[in-house]
Amino acid sequence: MRDTILDLLGEIAEGIDFDTCTTLIDDGLLSSLDIIQLIGALNDEFDISIPATEIIPDNFNSVDAMAAMVKRLAEE
Repeated sequence: MRDTILDLLGEIAEGIDFDTCTTLIDDGLLSSLDIIQLIGALNDEFDISIPATEIIPDNFNSVDAMAAMVKRLAEE
C-alpha cells in the first residue's frame, strides 16, 4: 500500500522526498489542488471514500499517515 501511495504522489508532484517527509501539509509541499487530486486517486485506487472529516493535515503529512488512514477506512 505504501508503495502505491508513493507512486500516486509521484504522479501528482515532483521533486519532493515523499518517502521520508513528515510535513507535507505543514510545510506547504502539497497544495490544496494536490490534495484534491490525491483524494480522488486514493479513493479510486483503494476503493474507499475519504469523508470530509478525514481531510486534516495529520492524515496527509506523510505517506505513513496516508497509509494508516486508507487502511482504517478500508476496514470500516
